[in-house]
Amino acid sequence: MMKKTLVLGVGNLLLGDEGVGIHAVRELEKETLPPGVDLLDGGVCGLHLINWLEGYERIIMIDATLDDRPPGSVRRLRPRCVDDFPRLMSAHEIGLRDMIAALLLMGRSPEMDLIVVSVGNVGKPDDRLTPPVSAALPEVLCRVRSLLSPLPAAHERP
Repeated sequence: MMKKTLVLGVGNLLLGDEGVGIHAVRELEKETLPPGVDLLDGGVCGLHLINWLEGYERIIMIDATLDDRPPGSVRRLRPRCVDDFPRLMSAHEIGLRDMIAALLLMGRSPEMDLIVVSVGNVGKPDDRLTPPVSAALPEVLCRVRSLLSPLPAAHERP
């Protein structure tokens, strides 16, 4: 039986901002989510997540990214292939790209949304988010909630 939606947080909690995806999932665990929505702390598992992911119609992945945007910037991406993914965090980037490529090759690619949070300083051992990334968590959660909310029927729209 196919499950509907998985919200997947990835990253490493021991490397500060790299763990933003895990922090987001932990916050979502405190909420009541719509039926058919599961949460998963994917850590840095990468390729090992395939068995968890292939039964979902849709995946909302939350991760940190290294880019030229200010730390704490939040974006939603709709990747269609491996090359559409931004530069994620080095500790798990290769495994995630391999996992997505394997799903595509197997013809089991779910609809995917990626919510990324820009980070500036990585690799420093710390179990806390920096202030700019911590301040971005409410926006990340809002975007996830928005993606999980069904659109009103055409006759219900204002």
